[in-house]
Amino acid sequence: QVQLVESGGGSVQPGGSLRLSCAASGFTFSRYAMSWYRQAPGKERELVAGITSAGGRTNYGDSVKGRFTISRDNAKRTVYLQMNSLKPEDTAVYYCNVKSGVLMDYWGKGTLVTVSS
Repeated sequence: QVQLVESGGGSVQPGGSLRLSCAASGFTFSRYAMSWYRQAPGKERELVAGITSAGGRTNYGDSVKGRFTISRDNAKRTVYLQMNSLKPEDTAVYYCNVKSGVLMDYWGKGTLVTVSS
């Protein structure tokens, strides 16, 4: 079955960096666009970044543009999120998502990122 497993979260000071990874299995990874979302306490889940199946196009939420970079390695079936210049408002649980139509919509369990001094 489809599995998405996030890793790389942790605690970091403002201005620091983290790289999240999402290892995928159970589907043909190279055929699907992938996305990262996040959900902060008391807030709705929001799109952070997305990447097309071959990695040729990316998109970002306004709050992370210029600071975060999404990438993928189809040979390793993994999507990454490089997060630089982290701010306290980036504190959230970060989720990996694969979605295509109504039958394909899967989420990982998330990884917690805490930005605090």
